[in-house]
Amino acid sequence: MKYPKEYLEEIKLRLKVSQVVAKSVKLKKRGKEFIGLSPFSNEKTPSFTVNDEKGFYHCFSSAEHGNIFDFLMKTKNYKFGEAVRTLASDAGMQPYRFTKQDEEKENRRKIYNTILEKYANYCHNELVSGKHPEILEYLSKRKMTNEEIVFFKIGYASIKNDFYEHLKKEFDEKQISSSGIYYFDENKKKYIDRFRNRIIFPVKDLNGSVFALGGRTLSKTNFAKYINSPETEFYKKGNNLYNINVAKELRDKKDEVFIVEGYMDVVNLHKFGIKNVVANLGTAITERQIDLIWRFFKKPIICLDGDTSGRKAALRAAERLFPIMKPDFNIYFLTLPENLDPDSYINQKGKESFIKFAESKVEIPNFIWNSYYQDIDKNNPHSLTICERKIKTLCNNVQDKTLAKYFLDNFTRRINELTPNLNFKKNNFLKFKKATNPLQQTKDLYKHRNKFEEKELKEFSILFLIINNLDIFRKNIELISDLTFSNSLMNEFKEKLINYLLSEKFFGRKKLEIEDFDQKFKNIINLINNNASVKIIYKNKNDTEIVLMFNEIMDQINKIKLTKKIESLEDKVSLNLDENLYTELLSLRNQLKRG
Repeated sequence: MKYPKEYLEEIKLRLKVSQVVAKSVKLKKRGKEFIGLSPFSNEKTPSFTVNDEKGFYHCFSSAEHGNIFDFLMKTKNYKFGEAVRTLASDAGMQPYRFTKQDEEKENRRKIYNTILEKYANYCHNELVSGKHPEILEYLSKRKMTNEEIVFFKIGYASIKNDFYEHLKKEFDEKQISSSGIYYFDENKKKYIDRFRNRIIFPVKDLNGSVFALGGRTLSKTNFAKYINSPETEFYKKGNNLYNINVAKELRDKKDEVFIVEGYMDVVNLHKFGIKNVVANLGTAITERQIDLIWRFFKKPIICLDGDTSGRKAALRAAERLFPIMKPDFNIYFLTLPENLDPDSYINQKGKESFIKFAESKVEIPNFIWNSYYQDIDKNNPHSLTICERKIKTLCNNVQDKTLAKYFLDNFTRRINELTPNLNFKKNNFLKFKKATNPLQQTKDLYKHRNKFEEKELKEFSILFLIINNLDIFRKNIELISDLTFSNSLMNEFKEKLINYLLSEKFFGRKKLEIEDFDQKFKNIINLINNNASVKIIYKNKNDTEIVLMFNEIMDQINKIKLTKKIESLEDKVSLNLDENLYTELLSLRNQLKRG
């Protein structure tokens, strides 16, 4: 009895070749490969290489070559079954138990795959043979090349074809029916091709075997533009992704993968050299699809159409996927311009534009917040309450409780920023609970602020204006490039802030996101937000007024600096009546008078 291919592939997916080999051979990284002394021959110069990306080892001195199963069989003298059981255990998988049912299921699977492969080949040959020039013309108008037609084995199922009769020569009626290609028409009392008069997109599993089909209609009378294979014993669309068999090969080169809606999106992105792309097979993106992607990529980018329905679908996906977030993995969202999908965008604007636009992707918590924020009536407590409840429910459902706390804290801070007056009272209630009157609260707050010098408080206000008006200061970067602050950490933060402003990644941001910074800078940002007096008066100001306010505060800071310098010189002059010092003192006093 043979092990199912899927079981063996799962082991290979979970274990890198270098992981297995490194238990026996000391390996060193060299470019994309590992190198070490051969376990098959005595050598002083290493000629044994391991390539995780391609999934094999090769020994140049002995010509031995193979995968992880071969390695254990050849170095440990294991039989194949022993190698499988050992590696399955290392991969954290249960041993495979063979039963009669397993054998029968495996035979059914082989027949199922064979029928679909034959049908896909037939449709592909129909298309490339030139029998249907109108179909090739249509694909050409959609900017599809012959190379992509061949690579993806795209085909055409003609309205009238007799392929069912061909299949009947090799398979019985039940086997053909179980493939999902044909359905029985009760009125006509015969099997009908489900995909007739459609462009055919073969869907392959991780092993590269065809196990489903997608069909794009060319008829305006058909109710559905796209149809997909019905779910079968071997195909569950919510568990799979179009083009995952190709995209996964890039797992050691890229950390990101684009998730798009349609077959044409995948094909045309691939045409432009973007091969780390998959499609969700006409279903809402599921948790199982994300888990599948996370096997290969840590940063999936959900890239849906820029129309209203696409945006709504993206939010529903975000809400559905938020609970499964993990500390070491992420999910991003990329919202395309209205009326553009990935296919049309890249054909109109090109690869470089698409890659640059992709830099505006947003992490899932920020995407959720931005979506909710659009619907909040900031002056309506009921609206704010509804939003807060939705967010708390989302966070409570996050399976990783550490992440849940982080997300909730982040969202709560943002909600509090929408209601500064209420927030002040709420956050300071515990601090001032022993106070019996507002005057005491004011005194306590003043005492807290008194820890800082006047100049530092002004600097907090300067930085507060910048981090809350990124778009304004991005246009006026010269205003902050020469700023010097009271301590080295704030100056270091200023440099980080300039880089943040100039980074294309954050061009869409109007406000700084605290999560983008290390802890030491997070502490500074909190100091700024808590102690900047300008935050009370800066709201509802236009760009010109914000810049004017910035310049006024800078004038105040410069006066404080000048006053301090004058005081220092006065002390020196009082101790030593030096003519040069006195002249400098007079000059500074006049400068202060002139403002």
